[in-house]
Amino acid sequence: MVEFKLPDVGEGMHEGEILKILVRPGDTVSQDQPVIEVQTDKVNAELSAPVSGVIQEIKVAEGETVEVGSTLLVIRTGEAAVSAPADPAQETEKPIQKAAEKRPAVPQTNQTTQNRRSLATPYVRQLAREMKIDIERVIGTGPIGRVTEEDLRQFQQGSSKPSTPDISLVPAKTEPKSASVRKAEEQVAATDFAAPETSSQMRVERLPLKGIRKKIAEHMVKSVTIIPHVTSVDEIEMDQLRELRERLQPHASKRQIKLTFLPFFVKALVIALKEFPTFNASIDDASNEVLLKHFYHIGIATDTPDGLIVPVIKDADRKSILQIAREISELAQLARDGKLSLDQITGGTFTISNVGPIGGLQATPIINHPEVAIMALHKMEKRWVVREDEGVIRWMMNLSLSFDHRLIDGVTAVRFTNRIKELLEDPNLLFVEMV
Repeated sequence: MVEFKLPDVGEGMHEGEILKILVRPGDTVSQDQPVIEVQTDKVNAELSAPVSGVIQEIKVAEGETVEVGSTLLVIRTGEAAVSAPADPAQETEKPIQKAAEKRPAVPQTNQTTQNRRSLATPYVRQLAREMKIDIERVIGTGPIGRVTEEDLRQFQQGSSKPSTPDISLVPAKTEPKSASVRKAEEQVAATDFAAPETSSQMRVERLPLKGIRKKIAEHMVKSVTIIPHVTSVDEIEMDQLRELRERLQPHASKRQIKLTFLPFFVKALVIALKEFPTFNASIDDASNEVLLKHFYHIGIATDTPDGLIVPVIKDADRKSILQIAREISELAQLARDGKLSLDQITGGTFTISNVGPIGGLQATPIINHPEVAIMALHKMEKRWVVREDEGVIRWMMNLSLSFDHRLIDGVTAVRFTNRIKELLEDPNLLFVEMV
């Protein structure tokens, strides 16, 4: 017998949520065959069988959170797997009972629906369990067919019925209700003042803070607790950069690359980091040392259904603008699909948060510890400005720079921002300075 335990699939991982069990007791599996899908605080991962054999017992249930080192399933190997086939009724009794405690029973569906694996975040899966909905029966309308919270609401409204009728609506006689009586009851139950079900839905829901969202919360608390944040806000004139991007767009399109403004900011940032090395550093609190890093791994904060993920452009100083543009698009898509590897989200030295496409004039971004600074880019808009004592209209963008005041002074932060402005407001300088 081989006990398959939850391994540490990420840096400092302590626990994981069981998203999907891909096998059943009695199933024959081969080595490296995926058997369980788990979500950690960093990535989603399919865990593969360490050996070939027969599934003897499953010790976890979908939706359960287990610690690293906990036994997930038992695999019968060697001659025992051949000579002693599992009794399906006996072997499935435990996992079925355990799963029943975690998930409510649902009506049987057709084979096609049962075999489909729904895409959903842990939050939505937990919500489905609390709403007593089999998430595999819900058609997702989110990105790549992901089931959303609204999909659950729509499904519940379309399929669920009150488990107990309001006694005020039940006729005194025990005769079968007519169609008109049933319709009247449904209409009354749908009003805000009538049905207990409506009032219960207005109560506070308790959802576990876990997975990626829990990790984000812990990381933010650690960052603001340790780092004394200061934020500086400035604006950049974007007209020349807009013209350059428009000229380069056809060239990028021929190579199937979406060219945004972000790659230009990455290159300008790298140049400034080389001239102001304390911005590309971290502080080792244990040894009281400043670690100056001579590599430039730029994190790009990305909004995903699972929360804010920061994939990292490694060695950005050694890549062209088009290479960076392609990599940003590829990493953003992997982040939204939940398919980023651990290497793709670790090792950053400085982070950019581009909230411009959504909106907002300024912010106080929280530094991605152990980094010492983060820059947020805001929306671009036409503004009335004064140039050479004359009022003109220019395309302007605000940027917010948060920095660690233990290591960086305010005057240094302003000089750092000025250098980035200089490179972007005159892109000819940007190309001259590129290595």
